[in-house]
Amino acid sequence: MGRTSDAGEKILAAGRSLFEARGYSALGVAEICKAAGVPKGSFYYFYESKEALALAVVDEHWADQRREWTRILSGDGGDAAGAQPLDRLRKLFEETEAGQHALQQGCGTVLGCLFGNLSLEMSNQTEAVRARLQEIFDAQVEMVAAVIGEARDRGDVTVKDSREAARSVVAQLEGQVMFAKLYNNTGRLSPLWANCLALLGARTA
Repeated sequence: MGRTSDAGEKILAAGRSLFEARGYSALGVAEICKAAGVPKGSFYYFYESKEALALAVVDEHWADQRREWTRILSGDGGDAAGAQPLDRLRKLFEETEAGQHALQQGCGTVLGCLFGNLSLEMSNQTEAVRARLQEIFDAQVEMVAAVIGEARDRGDVTVKDSREAARSVVAQLEGQVMFAKLYNNTGRLSPLWANCLALLGARTA
């Protein structure tokens, strides 16, 4: 049983790595299994289709990202502990840029955001993946909206609708990451924070 479970984990890890680097459509099950080092027949023991694997990859990636976003935006621990709302939001931008830079150093190219990449590639192909990605982006918006609401209550920003402002912030973050990928240049992420402050009508820097 342990060996079987290990094979499933290998397929999931290989799928995540390949989807991040290559996208969805260009990959076949045989290539994923080869990268995982498992027989092709093993794939269908764990996943009924490549789409099912994509959903599992998305869920795993979101679990990791949500944990990080919660750590940063809640101020419950680490460097963000006790930080003001805008400081926590800025840290999210800084860590996003640092993460993309680290990936670029590791593989030689900016990989972008897995969710954004799959949204562009798959949203018109599979309803299940589209719906799951929509849920994730909605959750991101809610997390950012809570912080913007705190900042608004403190008088640090002038926006009236924290949720719509959060949607714009997440869209800007996602768009700039896409540009960083397109130009293979994490420097495209540098203006993010200044743009965010302007978008929010921030009274403090």
